[in-house]
Amino acid sequence: MNAWVVGVDLGGTKTALGLISPDNQIIAHRRIPTQAEEGPEHVVSRIVEQVRDLEKAMPAGQRVAALGICAPGPLDHISGMLINPTNLPKFYNVPLRQMLSDALGVPVSLEHDAKAAALGEMAYGAGRDVSSQVYVIVGTGVGAAIIMDGQIIRGVRNFAGEVGHITIDPLHGEPCACGSRGCVETFMSGPWLERRYQRIHPERQVTGGEISQLAAQGDPAALDVLRGAGEALGVAVASMAMILDIELYIIGGSVARAGDFFLEPARQTAPKYSFVSVGPRIRIVGAELGEDGAILGSGWLARQALSGSA
Repeated sequence: MNAWVVGVDLGGTKTALGLISPDNQIIAHRRIPTQAEEGPEHVVSRIVEQVRDLEKAMPAGQRVAALGICAPGPLDHISGMLINPTNLPKFYNVPLRQMLSDALGVPVSLEHDAKAAALGEMAYGAGRDVSSQVYVIVGTGVGAAIIMDGQIIRGVRNFAGEVGHITIDPLHGEPCACGSRGCVETFMSGPWLERRYQRIHPERQVTGGEISQLAAQGDPAALDVLRGAGEALGVAVASMAMILDIELYIIGGSVARAGDFFLEPARQTAPKYSFVSVGPRIRIVGAELGEDGAILGSGWLARQALSGSA
């Protein structure tokens, strides 16, 4: 499709936009504070302003043909509504898709941010040419987007993919914020990595990113914490592989930046918790697109809307 589109990643604190060319390259970026506390109309106005500014980077006579936007959930991708995203105050039951479409005069698609990043990886990143895959995002929390035969698996109420709350250690595991105990998230989310490191070194205050740096320097505690996180990821991936019969698992999010300190223990662990006919086929790889994944996935959805397939 010979069209220019814009992908938007709407977050609680920042909003990132990318102008995407007909050959699916991000030609220009914009990043602005979201200012969600000012309300939906204000945020929509600022997005429209940035889209108009991005159009200046396009060839003469060209206009943006469609826009895709992703946001934290819960949201309804069919009606285009933000339902009650906890980190976007004043955005409860907001018809965001319609507001943007009315303001821009172009088709608009709305999707959950993790699912948009998964679509970006499927179309342009680590999942190219693979029709079934799982994108696992590991950051402040842990979640997943499941793609089967090119389609997102959503579940009955659009809650499919809460892999962070697969139980690994129900008897002796840490209490999780969800009310359960021993969830995957308590082993590998950023805040839990920090807690686990500080139990070994109570005198040190470190962030998840610093733990990755310490691991690269050979710090034994950092290596141990990331190894435990990777093993938990491996157990979760093995469980998903047994249930879904999907072979490719793409790992994104801030914790995934630790690279093989995190991913290699997962690769070693997954076969131990799955059938011998399943384990050798499991592939665990890092996401390739970084923060651009959600923008490119949103742009991909914008193209689907133009073609009438979204």
